[in-house]
Amino acid sequence: MNTYQHPRTDQRTGRRHLLAAASLAVTAFAAPAQARNAAPGGKGQTAAQVLQRAMDLFLAKDMLGWSELCDENVVVELPFSPDPAGRRIVGRAAIYAFLKDYPKAIDIQSLPTLKIHATEDPHVAIAEWSVSGRVISNGNPYELSYATVVTVRNGLIVNYREYFNPQAFLAAMAGARF
Repeated sequence: MNTYQHPRTDQRTGRRHLLAAASLAVTAFAAPAQARNAAPGGKGQTAAQVLQRAMDLFLAKDMLGWSELCDENVVVELPFSPDPAGRRIVGRAAIYAFLKDYPKAIDIQSLPTLKIHATEDPHVAIAEWSVSGRVISNGNPYELSYATVVTVRNGLIVNYREYFNPQAFLAAMAGARF
């Protein structure tokens, strides 16, 4: 596996962190409209580049842009989701409906760690990452670590699998929903 990294500064703390490179046209702090105006996916992009772009759009709170990186028939799997209905989501429209209000519930302020690994399969990339933010309705800190595996075809995400600690998620949310 290859790992691409470059330094980036956390806007909230001013600390430098290593974040994945494979630099794309949109930075993690780009305005959502700018992020959406760049071509989604792109047939010439590697899976690692598409995954980096997805992370950038997520941090920019651009859920529409994020969903536009997905194939029309994308399968999103969150096997450890506390909500059984959220464990498997099929289709671009369904994932957008699921994610669109996420920024209203959880204010992600930074990705303190992000390592994106290219794999021997050029269509697959893996990310190890963490988020730092707060739950808006209760003010709880939102500090979670994730592992994500994506499969990309024709520049679009066709399968997205995300693993996280559901107990840490429930503790942070403390009854809040998105």
